[in-house]
Amino acid sequence: MFDFRPEPGTPKPETYRQLLEAAEALTAGEPDTVANMANVAALMWDFLSELNWAGFYRVIDDELVLGPFMGRPACIRIPVGQGVCGRAAGDGATQLVEDVHSFPGHIACDSTTNSELVVPVMRDRSVIAVIDLDSPAKGRFDAEDAAGIEALARILAERI
Repeated sequence: MFDFRPEPGTPKPETYRQLLEAAEALTAGEPDTVANMANVAALMWDFLSELNWAGFYRVIDDELVLGPFMGRPACIRIPVGQGVCGRAAGDGATQLVEDVHSFPGHIACDSTTNSELVVPVMRDRSVIAVIDLDSPAKGRFDAEDAAGIEALARILAERI
């Protein structure tokens, strides 16, 4: 049985260190992309507080298609370039949005979301997926969160 959950009150740098270690352990040697995304979505859900959604969108042709996640049902398809996830995929750049209601073209899959962090997963200079974290708290994510999820994306680049 796996029990990777950090202790309550663990400082953010240590939380991300443990998250990366757990993701490394669970995905090492596993060739199935769906299994790896599912386990990592569950890890993010357990490790990161104040989330209402944590998961993946996969890039297929010119759109993002819903992948494994934790949270409420979500938009199934998002055109590349649209919304926060589509912008991350189109630009190949992390999107840290303190207030999604002020983001031009935001796609509201869950009306309780107020802030969002989306990090592209890159392989051979192409975006193959995005990691999407949503929170009901405005300003939930910061540069430290972005750096932690970017490190996670680098681990997953060859595993999903």
